[in-house]
Amino acid sequence: MKKKSYCRFYKELYWGDSVKKHSLVKWRLRNGRIQPTIFCIQKAMTDSDQLDIIHCAFLKQPFFLENPAFIYGIAGSYMEALDLLVKISDEAIVAGYEGRVKEYLDFLSE
Repeated sequence: MKKKSYCRFYKELYWGDSVKKHSLVKWRLRNGRIQPTIFCIQKAMTDSDQLDIIHCAFLKQPFFLENPAFIYGIAGSYMEALDLLVKISDEAIVAGYEGRVKEYLDFLSE
């Protein structure tokens, strides 16, 4: 029987520069271990938004065992998460997906 996970990860996960030990951080997020400095960029839970920045403790809620969050990026602080969002947005604009970041990320994962 496969153990349930709190989150799933984007194939080409975006990492903040301050985050070290990537596989350990992913394991802790997947298993609901709280990491005080880690913020995640996740797919928005509503259709009116595109991406959300959340603290990793938010993933510990029982809701996410049944509905795992889809994580696009992991950062070591809120400011670093904002920088990652700007980087993703800039990439989307260059690729012709201005204002459609979620579509751009879905296109890359195909």
